[in-house]
Amino acid sequence: MRMNRLFKSQDSVNERFKSYRDLDIEMDMKRDDLLHKEVSGNKLRKLKYNLLQAQELGQDTILTYGGAFSNHIAATAAAGKLLGIKVIGIIRGEELGADLNKTLAGNATLRQAHVDGMKFHFVTREKYRDKETDLFLEEMKVLFGNFYNIPEGGTNELAVKGTQEILTESDKENYDIICVAAGTGGTAAGIINSAAPHQKVMVFSALKGDFMRSEIEKYTHGKEFEVIDEIAFGGYAKSDDRLIDYMNIRFRESGIPLEPIYTAKMMYGIEQMVESSVINGKTRILAIHTGGLQSITGYNKVLEKKRRLKISYENQL
Repeated sequence: MRMNRLFKSQDSVNERFKSYRDLDIEMDMKRDDLLHKEVSGNKLRKLKYNLLQAQELGQDTILTYGGAFSNHIAATAAAGKLLGIKVIGIIRGEELGADLNKTLAGNATLRQAHVDGMKFHFVTREKYRDKETDLFLEEMKVLFGNFYNIPEGGTNELAVKGTQEILTESDKENYDIICVAAGTGGTAAGIINSAAPHQKVMVFSALKGDFMRSEIEKYTHGKEFEVIDEIAFGGYAKSDDRLIDYMNIRFRESGIPLEPIYTAKMMYGIEQMVESSVINGKTRILAIHTGGLQSITGYNKVLEKKRRLKISYENQL
């Protein structure tokens, strides 16, 4: 495998997102979404050491998990294509496999993963909940033979090793608050582990519920951080016109595209904290853009069906 084809560049840039000059607060974004066109943002970071480990173990097949619009599924399929590795995707929702052609026609994420060579195995939502059990893994080995197992969202110890490389020494010197969105917590854990002692890390959960802290703490060994639960828009992948309008306005102002599941909710939350003086005083904020822009096409289709305001910059990505 030629790993340098995928990991040839891991540099990202920090861009100004918004300035509250009257409050002496500046918000920059680390554009990890620009690391790679297909294997974007935190997915590249999480996959790096897992793929190197698979290579060292002589494994030529990856098995991983996700939903119908999963950034992780899309990124892993793309990485497999680039590196010549077979990839099996365990997809939540058995009904999606009943008519695969119909599913692919209506789902850009799975369609691209299919084009990139991913082999799908659709399971019921009940069975999907058992994916971390030994029994489930044994069943998969009977079906597919030996494989290297990567968890849903890519989060494990090796993923955290990769996400610890996001912050540069300059980032650690120049920013007071580091903000990151979280789904499984692996990117947040890496940020927390690598942040400087004086920096505050704020984790914006994409999900409702109080379990995110315990997930992150598996990898952070007692380090301090703050978790902000998703309560403004109703939970994972949910939104209203207020959020979509916010995304469209900020894109026109900054030229930085956000996606509605993670980064847009994080940035909206940061701004609400500034405007309500939860964040105050002379402060430099660095928010991590974790990528995932591939989800916008599918999200816009959902918005269109609901006759809702759409994300206006889909065709500019």
